[in-house]
This record gives sequence, structure tokens and C-alpha cells, in this order.
Amino acid sequence: MNKKFSSLFANDGKWRRFQPLYQAIDYFLYTPGTVTRGAPHVRDGMDLKRLMITVIVALIPAVVMAFYNTGLQANLALQSQDAAQASGWRGVLLTVLGAGIEPSSALSNLIHGGLYFLPLYFVTLIVGGCWEILFACVRKQAVNEGFLVTSLLFALTLPPDLPWWQAALGISFGVVIGKEIYGGVGMNILNPALVGRCFLFFSYPREMTGNSVWVAVDGYSRATPLAEWADPGLTLSASWSDAFLGFIPGSMGETSTLACLIGAVILIITQVASWRVMAGVALGMTILALLFNWAGSATNAMFQVTPLWHLVLGGFAFGAVFMATDPVSSAHTRAGQYVYGLLIGALTVLVRVINPGFAEGIMLAILFGNIFAPTIDRFFLDRHIERRRRRLTSDAER
Repeated sequence: MNKKFSSLFANDGKWRRFQPLYQAIDYFLYTPGTVTRGAPHVRDGMDLKRLMITVIVALIPAVVMAFYNTGLQANLALQSQDAAQASGWRGVLLTVLGAGIEPSSALSNLIHGGLYFLPLYFVTLIVGGCWEILFACVRKQAVNEGFLVTSLLFALTLPPDLPWWQAALGISFGVVIGKEIYGGVGMNILNPALVGRCFLFFSYPREMTGNSVWVAVDGYSRATPLAEWADPGLTLSASWSDAFLGFIPGSMGETSTLACLIGAVILIITQVASWRVMAGVALGMTILALLFNWAGSATNAMFQVTPLWHLVLGGFAFGAVFMATDPVSSAHTRAGQYVYGLLIGALTVLVRVINPGFAEGIMLAILFGNIFAPTIDRFFLDRHIERRRRRLTSDAER
């Protein structure tokens, strides 16, 4: 930026208190003016900024499905009610834009879904960003790009009709209690986006669970396929392929396993996320689901849910790819990442099958895994240190 303008934010400048905010805008819009010229100093092109941008790129398929499927489910519901247009300001905008409420129109679905997703996302982005800037100014530290990913992940896990003020409250709890009180980015032990969602889940269960929150039409009720599996009074209304592609009710960005798998490929190729964690989650889920399939139950239909169905139900794929692999709150040792993933996958199935009051499970399983990640790492680090000590002692005795 202009040197005269930047001097206002220097240590002796008039606006020095807002230096973190100036740095955040400067780093986001411009290339740093000081770069390393000598090749020996270059070890890796990946820094925190590129890491966060890569995660956002990997989330694009899930975001597109959040737009499309949210609009599709709303348009299908309106069509079943013989409605002429959507209600409220969204209906006016759809009419002005000429999009209508036709489920067979991809443009109508994308615009209608966007009118639900974008407001929630902007609320979480603005509120989460304000908390980040506030803590950065108080601590006199640079504003970190991490809140861009946290706010996007959080918005994708929400039902479409959630009140905006609850979204603001949830992201505030996630950023402040889940991250900032531990010291900010890199210091948190829990995934902040999941902490915020967990807070909303237990504080406002009526807006976060049940059959009436997943389709953005007032007075319309439809259960998710996972709830239909868990409730013996309901009939499964979706095919496996619909669940895999994401054309089912659910949290806006979690319904499409295909979109999550595309994101997983991007994260693995760029080495941003650990494939060991993803493999561990899938393996843990498969082993315990097969055990329940083998045991069977005459009263609990969840015992018969196969691993392929668990993969496409609820937020399993989204959690395994984007939440469990959080580079801060997950396990860091290679062997520990397998155990950490196995724990999350097994716990997810255990909660889904055993707990009749909570059909989901991946959220609590990941938070539980976050708590045990340091212990898992410590176990494998101690084993490694002890193995090297015995090797050195053996070499010295020869």
C-alpha cells in the first residue's frame, strides 16, 4: 500500500492500535514487499495463507451443493404445496430475477439456495472476523486467515432456516471459547467451528434438530435419511445414489458425499490434510458398522445400517474430510493419526446406533477425538523416544 498511508499504522503512527487490521488487508490484497532471494532459505511453498486458501478451494464443491440442494429441496417442497412463489423477501428477489421456484431449473435452485446460504455465511464471516480483529488488536498480533475457513465450515454445517442471530451467537462461541481463550490460531485443542455448532445444538435444539429444520419452507416437514433409518415409524425416502450425490435434506454443505470426496482429493494431493486420518475414520466406521450388522437387533434398525450407508448419511463424509483433519486439533504423529481416525469413526457409529435420541454422531465423535489427540500423540512419542533410547544403549554396549 501507499507508504504515507501505511505509516499511519506503524508503531508510532496515529492509528497504530489498528495495525493488525491493516496488516490483514495488506497481506490479503498484496504480495509481501520483502521476499527471500536466496534459494537455500526456501524449504516449502506452503504457508498458513496458502493452506487456508487450499482448504477453501477444496470446499467449493460442497459450497456449490449447498446452493443447489438447499434451493432444490425448497423448490420441491413449494411445488408439493402448489405454491406460486417463495415467501418473504426471497420470493420477491426470485421473481425480480426471473428465477422462479422450478425444481427442474438449475439456475432457480442455485439462486434460491444462495439466498439462504449467503446471508448465514456473511453473518458468520462478519461476526467471526470482528472477534478475530478484536483479539488481534488487544494482543497486538497479526490477524490470521484462519477465521475465513472457520466461518465457511461453520456456515456449511447449519440448517438453512437457522435465525441469523443464532448463527452470530454460535460463531462467537466457537471463535472465542473454542479458540481465542487458548491463545488463538495454533493453540486451540478443539475445532472452533464444531464448538460453535455444538453450542447451538445443545442451546437451541428446536432450530438445529428435528424434521422441520432441513427444508427452508415454513410449515413443511421432512426427515433426513439418517433420521428415517433411526425412527421405526418412518420409511426411508431416499436412495443411496441420491444420498451420495447430496439430493437429500440436511445441513447445507454436508449432504453430498461426492462433493466431500472431491475436496478430499484436493486436500490429499496438496498435502494439506492427512489421508491417514481420513482412512482411519473410514476404517473405524466400517469395522464397528460390520460388527453391529453381524450382531443384529430386532428392535433397533440402526444395527442394520451398512458401512456404505453410514458413509453417505448425515455429516460423516464432511466431518471425516474437513473437520477431523484440522491440522491444529487432530493428532500429529503418523501412527497416532490412524488411531485418532479409528476412534472418531468407531465413536460415530456407536453414537448413531446406541443412542436413540441423537441420530448423528460425527460432531461429538470429532470433539471427543480432539480431546484425546494430545494423549494419543504422547503415547506414540514416548514409544519412539524409548525405542531410540534402547537402540542407542544397545549400540553403546557393542
